[in-house]
Amino acid sequence: MPLRSIAGHGHLLSLLSRAVARQTLPPALLLAGPGGVGKRTTALALAETLNCLQPRSSGDRLEIDACGACASCRRIARGVHPDVIVLEPGETGTIKIDEVRDVIDRANYRPFEGRRRVVIVDEADTMMPAAQNALLKTLEEPRPASVFILVSSMPDALLPTVRSRCPRLRFGVLSAADVAGVLMRDHGHSDTEARAATAGADGSIGRALETRDVDLVGARDAAQRLLEDAARVSDPVRRLELARNLTGKKSTAAAERNQLAVCLRSLASQLRDLSALAVRADTSLLANADLQAALGSLTGVFDSEHSTRVFAAVDRALGALERNGSPKVVADWLVLQL
Repeated sequence: MPLRSIAGHGHLLSLLSRAVARQTLPPALLLAGPGGVGKRTTALALAETLNCLQPRSSGDRLEIDACGACASCRRIARGVHPDVIVLEPGETGTIKIDEVRDVIDRANYRPFEGRRRVVIVDEADTMMPAAQNALLKTLEEPRPASVFILVSSMPDALLPTVRSRCPRLRFGVLSAADVAGVLMRDHGHSDTEARAATAGADGSIGRALETRDVDLVGARDAAQRLLEDAARVSDPVRRLELARNLTGKKSTAAAERNQLAVCLRSLASQLRDLSALAVRADTSLLANADLQAALGSLTGVFDSEHSTRVFAAVDRALGALERNGSPKVVADWLVLQL
């Protein structure tokens, strides 16, 4: 995937493109930020740009970019290019010293067919301390034709000596529009499905994809109905009846818990939008832009203060689910906080 096809992170992509074009790219980089926002994808796109057979400009934003169609780009995209090495955690969930030593040995040789040998260490924070120390000398004295790209959502878990030798690029969360766009373009989501998945994804494509087996549209609709019903129902007994719509009828407790968690994340997203609407913030930042009219009608009840208080309750409910709390008990407690 070329740099131009990556959603969001415009400033960082421009910076990387300019560094490649002017041959000022550091020999080691640390791409840090939340999970699922495109760090690994950016690392692979950078590898394509460095080794593309027909690099091109993408206008004012990118001085140079991969074509995405030549033999080199296609092999990198398929993960079979001999000069692009991806190191990631194994079955144990860690990266061990022997694996790092093997990569270092391969990186000491000149590229086989490309211009640069690119080593991508995904989830670099899972490297054992001995493995990080083994990598340290290479980061201090890199080979001129090699680039090391460390990718991590927990960069502070890396040794300070490793972090100090890798300039850090900080990735932020994606906008709701960017996440929805990627889901529709690359993963076959309909517009409705993409909006539902985006609502509880907190700007992460990875998190949105984790919920592909959940009834996302149903969860989002249930969250919206709960807010509408809570705005007109104050009786506690009737409130408890509303809780039944949050979990649905699932075959197992785990499936019920998962469905409720997705519903609560969607509820939190709508509460954030309610708070924004209540203070007349920029509506382009709404995660549920298609629900703006419906949510706007609730701001008389869910003003900024009320929305913030309920949002905190939803956060506590999610925490209880993560600790294996009963979905029914969590749902009953939450509706009484609305």
